[in-house]
Amino acid sequence: MSGPRRLGGADPAAAVRDDTRARLDGCREAGVDPRLATLLVSDDAGARAFMDRKHDLCAEVGIDTRRIDLPADAPAERVYRAVGGVGADPTVTAVFVQVPLPSHVDEAAVRARVPPERDVDCFAHANVGRLVAGDPRVRPVPALAVDRLLSAYGVAVAGRDAVVVGRTTAIGAPIARLLCRRDATVTVCHSRTRDLGAKTRAADLLVTAAGTPGLIDGSMVSERVVVVDVSANRVEGETAVVGDVDAASVGGKAAAMTPVPGSVGPLTVTCLLHNVATVSADAAQSR
Repeated sequence: MSGPRRLGGADPAAAVRDDTRARLDGCREAGVDPRLATLLVSDDAGARAFMDRKHDLCAEVGIDTRRIDLPADAPAERVYRAVGGVGADPTVTAVFVQVPLPSHVDEAAVRARVPPERDVDCFAHANVGRLVAGDPRVRPVPALAVDRLLSAYGVAVAGRDAVVVGRTTAIGAPIARLLCRRDATVTVCHSRTRDLGAKTRAADLLVTAAGTPGLIDGSMVSERVVVVDVSANRVEGETAVVGDVDAASVGGKAAAMTPVPGSVGPLTVTCLLHNVATVSADAAQSR
């Protein structure tokens, strides 16, 4: 018996990169040089490596960058000044803030300082409101990546019973909203959900974004389910990242599933470049 269909991220990411390059060229022809400013407040080596990858990909497609990395114990006021500074920089066309932020930093205060027209991850308050209202300026990068992945492989969404495990503002909630807008019937599960397995077994389409290694095993899914694992978790003492899904046991039942790593993660970074092109093109049109 063959295994599940592999929903890899390489081909969808290549298509997004090609489209992004063309749109960036259009920005330059209109007299706007795309430039992304990023802010990371963390001491985690994995988070810094992931930010390195973002900047490397920007260089590959010709996006100039400005990078601000602060230690996890940086005073909150220093973080607020950094965000305000890049937001006011006329040479910056796009702003990205890596979450989660340290607990002593007020995330709402950071959101308030990101100019909505330069926001590339639907982070600013105004853009969150537009997303909820169904008129997004940009879509959150993880949700955009899931959308592009499902579309690239022709995975049907309309009419399906979809379960999203995870409800964070940055990942789980926007993905649930995306699937709902694509006419799935959506259930959102989280740490307070009772009998998680009963919920996930009801899914035709299961998306996990809980950040918990091995949370979903084969006993928690039904035959022929499509599984999209958004998480990339690091286990202490291990070098490789793993998802929320136990691939060995779930793979025996799934019709299709994403590998971890190699699918949603790389596509998410590429979709960030897509959003940089989107807000930079808007800046060009408003000149």
